[in-house]
Amino acid sequence: MNFPTNVKYTKEHEWIRQEGDVAYVGITDYAQDQLGDIVFVDIPTVGETLAADEVFGTIEVVKTISDLFLPVNGEILEQNETLADQPELVNQDPYGEGWLIKIKPAADADFDSLLDAEAYKALINE
Repeated sequence: MNFPTNVKYTKEHEWIRQEGDVAYVGITDYAQDQLGDIVFVDIPTVGETLAADEVFGTIEVVKTISDLFLPVNGEILEQNETLADQPELVNQDPYGEGWLIKIKPAADADFDSLLDAEAYKALINE
């Protein structure tokens, strides 16, 4: 299981990595492993501004559909278009090519409330 230290984690198994004034969001290695083979990603919120913990899309696997929760307040700038044809990238490279969305974090985005790698590891090992 992979736990990069350059991202922050949520209790709902999303990660966020800030790069300048944008941030990438995806699901964790643990989440993709628990879900199984991802067959479809739906992000209908591009262009919207959402609050932390609001649903920004869904991820579909063979047996179920799971909601995706925004880690911090922000505007959804774009979705990873590559996933339309290759949703399996989320399984293969969840912290790299398998990112889900880019957001512009709001001025009040609370990154400090998120988990670091050690805290996230402790959460899933409970």
